[in-house]
Amino acid sequence: MIGTFDAKIPPGPLAQKWRSHRDHSRLVSPNNRRKFEIIVVGSGLAGGSAAATLGELGYRVKCFCFQDSPRRAHSIAAQGGINAAKNYQNDGDSIYRLFYDTIKGGDFRSREANVYRLAEIANNIIDQCVAQGVPFAREYSGYLANRSFGGAQVSRTFYARGQTGQQLLLGCYQALCRQIAAGTVQMFPQTEMLDLVIVDGQAKGIVTRNLRSGKIDRHAADAVVLATGGYGNVFYLSTNARGCNVTATYRAYKRGALFANPSFTQIHPTCIPVSGEHQSKLTLMSESLRNDGRVWVPKRKEDREKAPGEIPEPDRDYYLERKYPSYGNLAPRDISSRAAKEVCDQGRGVGPGGRGVYLDFADAIKRLGEDRIRERYGNLFEVYEKITGEDAYKVPMRIYPAVHYTMGGLWVDYDLMNNMPGLFVIGEANFSDHGANRLGASALMQGLADGYFVLPNTLPNYLAGQMGKRPSPGAPEFQEAEKNVQARVEKLLRVNGTRSLDSFHRELGLLL
Repeated sequence: MIGTFDAKIPPGPLAQKWRSHRDHSRLVSPNNRRKFEIIVVGSGLAGGSAAATLGELGYRVKCFCFQDSPRRAHSIAAQGGINAAKNYQNDGDSIYRLFYDTIKGGDFRSREANVYRLAEIANNIIDQCVAQGVPFAREYSGYLANRSFGGAQVSRTFYARGQTGQQLLLGCYQALCRQIAAGTVQMFPQTEMLDLVIVDGQAKGIVTRNLRSGKIDRHAADAVVLATGGYGNVFYLSTNARGCNVTATYRAYKRGALFANPSFTQIHPTCIPVSGEHQSKLTLMSESLRNDGRVWVPKRKEDREKAPGEIPEPDRDYYLERKYPSYGNLAPRDISSRAAKEVCDQGRGVGPGGRGVYLDFADAIKRLGEDRIRERYGNLFEVYEKITGEDAYKVPMRIYPAVHYTMGGLWVDYDLMNNMPGLFVIGEANFSDHGANRLGASALMQGLADGYFVLPNTLPNYLAGQMGKRPSPGAPEFQEAEKNVQARVEKLLRVNGTRSLDSFHRELGLLL
């Protein structure tokens, strides 16, 4: 094994670990930072915030994304919100409660020190994003609004209607653009990483391919940061964008980077059900909808073909409220998804194929009025109507669980460095913060925490000992890596087979 398998968790009480670690971490002086070159692969919330922050600190950064612009990173698709224990609602929230809910929601499978740090930093993220001008929803008084999400009994989720990821990414993007204009960050769009270069047992660069020209290039650096998201698309049908793939982290794994918890895949309970074999992806309906929507199915199999309005209240099974009264419709995602599959397996599912349950807003509209629901979720209802042709203000939505997020990823220590020295992994690409199930609104929290606040503080622990050790892109290791990539690409292009790439992908997804 390359490197060491040591989590490097600081000693001392949980609540003091992060402060103590920062107090005793190594530093790189401002005049030396410009001598270091950092590669960041990925420009979503984790990668974009890391590149912008490292550039602001004075490092020279190369940022790569396969989209035509960092604005198109898949982070833009996040809908519901971002958690922070500000306790603006005065409902008993605290950093410890956010920490405990995250640990418990992950079935106690995540690293406690990392999760407590995440809960601490979350409040700083909200301040950072407000300062950037992110248009979070506000109360009539002007205070930032909060709503509830699954797995929590308090309201701690900050949101921007149903497009929180987009607004956060635009805030991150403007910070990134500022550094691009300042010359500290060099952006490489439509460029995909195809291999990791190891020199003397340390990650010192990557080999890339330009997706427009096909040109293969070598890039050397003092450290490599992977922020390339998860591997949910291995299931073919998922809520991930079609372009999302696991190439970067898988190539690192093939080079000796340890991979942790690959079986921990999140099945999101509120997605639009599969409508046929023609589909290439699924669409998420934000978990925030479960604040006001009630989940139910008919009590009797015989009623599943009836229109929902024809099923009287006594014949409806509000199964989440019945089974989990403390959380009701805001039960954690893994629990809600299993419960939906159970009732469908019993033959009580609705819609084509019986793979769906109702998410009904009739009670909320009666209680609050349609205008209030439209104000909270209007764009989500529009998306649902465009895809299904149904007006969710008049008939219940139909939802069913789908692959959404991967808690597993490349192993990292407390500094977010892999066992491979010099290889840092942030956001969904690493394994550390969510255990066996991620709570809603925690993905955006982790991505921005890692990029804005954690990595800039921990990266110097490695860089301080790397002054003057950056290899040349012409080194034998880079030449060998480029040769291997070229051979692999040419082999694939020479196949001249009779099946499409997509057919193999679909077959793999069905198998999994």
